[in-house]
Amino acid sequence: MTEAADIVSLTGAAPTIGDIASIARRGVQIVVSPEVEAKINAARAVVERYLAADRPVYGLTTALGAGVDTRLAADDLIAFQLRVPQARAVGVGAALPREAVRAMMAARIAGMAAGGSGVSLPAFTGLVAALNAGFHPVVPSLGSIGAADLAPLAHMGRALLGDGEAEVDGMVMPALDALSKAGLTPLSIAPKDGHVLVVANSLSVGKACLCIEDIERLFDWSLGAVALNFEAFRANVSAFDDRALAARPAFGQREAAARLRELLSGSSLLADGAARRLQDPLSYRCAPQVWGALLHAIGEARLATEIELASSGDNPVVLAEEGLILSHGNFDMTAFVLAWERLGQAIAHCAAATAYRTMKIMSAGMSELPRFLTPLGQSRTGFATVQKTVSALEAEIRHLAAPVSLTPIPVADGVEDQASMAPSVLAKIEAMIERLRYLVAIELVASAQAVDLRGVAGELGSGTSHAYRQVRQRVPPLEEDRAQGPDFQRISDFIAHTALQAAS
Repeated sequence: MTEAADIVSLTGAAPTIGDIASIARRGVQIVVSPEVEAKINAARAVVERYLAADRPVYGLTTALGAGVDTRLAADDLIAFQLRVPQARAVGVGAALPREAVRAMMAARIAGMAAGGSGVSLPAFTGLVAALNAGFHPVVPSLGSIGAADLAPLAHMGRALLGDGEAEVDGMVMPALDALSKAGLTPLSIAPKDGHVLVVANSLSVGKACLCIEDIERLFDWSLGAVALNFEAFRANVSAFDDRALAARPAFGQREAAARLRELLSGSSLLADGAARRLQDPLSYRCAPQVWGALLHAIGEARLATEIELASSGDNPVVLAEEGLILSHGNFDMTAFVLAWERLGQAIAHCAAATAYRTMKIMSAGMSELPRFLTPLGQSRTGFATVQKTVSALEAEIRHLAAPVSLTPIPVADGVEDQASMAPSVLAKIEAMIERLRYLVAIELVASAQAVDLRGVAGELGSGTSHAYRQVRQRVPPLEEDRAQGPDFQRISDFIAHTALQAAS
């Protein structure tokens, strides 16, 4: 893979998580190299040999699911492939957002480019052309259990064939009209292609790429909020001392602490005697450990996603060099979802700590600042009611952290008796990230207010000063009571799209 500013070129190496996010969110185009085309053609040649020999191959010469025991007639091979997406387009619920559909399409292209799908080159290049042209099938968000994202991909495949609905240039219309508007024709389908379109976990993998981009950016801002709260609370920075952390180097904690020390570089809080307490509440003192656990969990989820992007999970898989087509269970996402469930629980721990610190900075007894951070006395509400929003967000994140990936009830006449629920896992991670972003925004705003009340705005570290300025450029200090929901929304929107290091 190589990447220019507006192009991702598939060259044989796997696309990166950032590539998929750029394609999905920033309209980057895909260019396919001759090397990838040769790999696809080599696998397709194996499919054609099996087909000519009338050998039993799941989804090529046999039906699917419980119908594996049914051989297809020679004159039904292509018609069957056209029926595959139609029969599996059983999704319900609200349509996926455009970026999720684009991420799914890009992830499916990456899986095909890995060379094990046996897709025909016209079907592959047709999918690439559709994505590049801004053709976005309308895909319902519910209906996949993660034993391949059959329903979402079936709705994608159906639209590519000219049925269903699709969006082009912001307008939803019948898929056939959308194809014409995008300058496309219905996808050319050969034997096996209909099955190839649906037999992958592309929605889960595509969403995972978007979540990685979001949580990595949010992680940096959350550390900025931790550090800014430390400044305002006058917390004890011995919690970040690498000598103590090295005594029990749990996952990620030394790196998290190093980043916090960097944010506080130059702060008056680093001077001897600056802290108000010998030991602070655990939501302060254990920040390196809790955020280190989140950092480690992000790394695991990233690795699990990179494996999927670089691989062919198609069943059966075509092994071009060996000339074989083998049935298997590589579509199972258990290891993938366990990494993401771990990430969800790590998010929940950070959400709780963020909520607790935000409550404490508002408490006169804990912070020695005016109650609820109002400079005008207790005839004003200040940040008091904000605590209800904080409590609601933290409770929802904690609820979402409960596992959903345990195997659902068997389907397909009991043949498919295990599945990962990967799409549901990613959907709840998306919701958790959104809510954690709001919590971080609130902590940033409350900490900036506390910094002003403490009178230490001129004494902040290099990183905390930067975070403070970003807040103050968008949210003025709270004096007279005002609606604060728009303040938090403004900061949340800003940190969703701007890296802490890039903010100016």
